[in-house]
Amino acid sequence: MWDHLFARQTLMLPERAASEVMAGIDVLRMKRPGIPNFDELSERLMKATGWQVVAVSGLVPDRIFFEHLANRRFVAGRFIRTPEQIDYLQEPDIFHDVFGHVPLLANPVFADYMQAYGEGGLRADGLGAIERLARLYWYTVEFGLVQQDGGLKLFGAGIISSYGESLFALDDLSPNRLGFDLRRLMRTPYRIDDYQQAYFVVESFEDLLRQTIETDFAPLYAELAGGDDIPIDVILPSDRVHTHGTQAYAAAAKIRDA
Repeated sequence: MWDHLFARQTLMLPERAASEVMAGIDVLRMKRPGIPNFDELSERLMKATGWQVVAVSGLVPDRIFFEHLANRRFVAGRFIRTPEQIDYLQEPDIFHDVFGHVPLLANPVFADYMQAYGEGGLRADGLGAIERLARLYWYTVEFGLVQQDGGLKLFGAGIISSYGESLFALDDLSPNRLGFDLRRLMRTPYRIDDYQQAYFVVESFEDLLRQTIETDFAPLYAELAGGDDIPIDVILPSDRVHTHGTQAYAAAAKIRDA
């Protein structure tokens, strides 16, 4: 299953993924058959950015997850999807975690962003603001797009590890693609059961890290507390719009599921 998923993604991603993703696959030598050995993967990651991969049996509690990230440890599930789940499963498996997430951890800037996110998560836990901060993770680490080489490129692990969403996120006319804005993003809910209705586009990983480090999140959480969410399909006058989507896919899915 790993080899099938790996071959399918590596054939399509070179023209679609951010250059840092493809460089990470090379640096970590994730090209031979079979699931990578975690000890070897961690050794290469440690040399590159000081990170390591830790196997877990399933989802871990939020605070433990943040503690791992803050200490430059990435937790990865130790199960893999079945043939029936080949194109979608809700709980992340080893392919999502290792192929989707780990290559970018070999990039020093993104590695620092992930550590900063973990430290921010520990603070958010104490402020009761995990739900707001989770949206930042979702729309960057899981489903982020980046401006690169005159166009949009994929970097979110939820896209990188998904054949269907690797096509949908860049090619489909349905979703909105909006410029990254921290306050706006934290007011935007997300889909966990289907392709995204909105994607946020960062200018660069350096800019994403800078905004994360320079933002005082405590007053931001207070500012957003009790405020209304922005529906996923809405575009605001203040949005920087890369693509004003038709939302046709979401509308068809709603009819199909009715």
